[in-house]
Amino acid sequence: MAPYESDDSTTAADADELRAARRKKAARYVVPVTVVGVAAATIGLVPAIADSGSPDLPRISAEQLIQKIAESDTEQLSGTVKITTDLGLPNLGGLESGLMSGATQGGGDGEGSAADPTAKLTELASGTHTLRVAVDGPEKQKLSLLEDAAEYSVIHNGKDVWGYDSGSNEVYHSTSAEGADAQQDVPATPKDFAEEALKSVDDTTSVTVDGTAQVAGRDAYKLVVKPKQSGSTVGQISIAVDSRTFTPLKFTLTPASGGAAVVDAGFTKVSFDRPAASTFDFTPPKGAKVTEEPAGEKPSGEAAPGHRAPKSEDDLAKSAEAEGFKVLGEGWNAIAVLETGGEGVPSGGEVGGDLGGFLDSLGDQVSGKFGEGTVFKTRLINALITDDGKVYVGAVTKDALVKAADAGK
Repeated sequence: MAPYESDDSTTAADADELRAARRKKAARYVVPVTVVGVAAATIGLVPAIADSGSPDLPRISAEQLIQKIAESDTEQLSGTVKITTDLGLPNLGGLESGLMSGATQGGGDGEGSAADPTAKLTELASGTHTLRVAVDGPEKQKLSLLEDAAEYSVIHNGKDVWGYDSGSNEVYHSTSAEGADAQQDVPATPKDFAEEALKSVDDTTSVTVDGTAQVAGRDAYKLVVKPKQSGSTVGQISIAVDSRTFTPLKFTLTPASGGAAVVDAGFTKVSFDRPAASTFDFTPPKGAKVTEEPAGEKPSGEAAPGHRAPKSEDDLAKSAEAEGFKVLGEGWNAIAVLETGGEGVPSGGEVGGDLGGFLDSLGDQVSGKFGEGTVFKTRLINALITDDGKVYVGAVTKDALVKAADAGK
């Protein structure tokens, strides 16, 4: 029987109700998760903030600067980072809190934790936030998200990864048999972040050194990375690199459409001294609710979308295959294709309420050889969901998504 086709025991009204329910579920989970997930991947590149001055530094080529970043042995630092993210998303109102609540509760099972990093750190996908960071090698890192009347921290110390939300007095704890596994679940060093960003440097990329700047009181070189291909929503990426340690201090991603940066993040204060050992100590406060990661499951942070980018296009293809989707194109124009096996997402008019407003503000109806669908757009990531349930998503234009869907028909 075809999907939603009625039989003797199912009325046309029942079928319509079932169709609407499935559409709402797709809209609630597929669209926001796709947009926020890829945004999170973009944020996880490297810190940055406003620069000043143009210090006089020895000349260096882009190739030399990239090599210096790769060879940098910085393993200790601490400081304050300010990050602003502007994806151009509308104000979701109650929908946003509902989605975050659902994520915190593990999809609605009521057994989640407000201190779970998977849900908490998605807050960095929008607005302006202040973070405190500390790093002492691959075994010890700490990141604290400073809020108006509370603080949220993720601490990695050896095998232990702790998440603590002071507002709710909740603690999330996970362990790993090997410290290397745990390291993947918390923010890595700035060197790691830079390596993630520079994996895009290939034949489809232009890389130059564009002068100098001062960031957090330190002299830095400005490395500019741009797509050579047309069709990408990325205008350029600018990374300010400390001239003495060659540690990235500043990251700014500007969209091809112009205007304010999509991501502007970086150090306002930084020190390369070893942080005090006590920085990474953590004991659950008295009376705190402690949630332990279930045995046999990977720590929650590892599930965060795009937290670790594949190291090459071959790795990307293998990772995509393992996750049940494929990748079309290469370089900056790569598009992920997912088969949801369901019906496409409706217009906001069919849904109504906060969710309807969200869909109307993001979606453009499109058609082509593939049929019909809806493109959900931000200033960086666009996603086409076809009426037969396929999802095409990437940092590419609407036209590029339609072209890919037509080619895949």
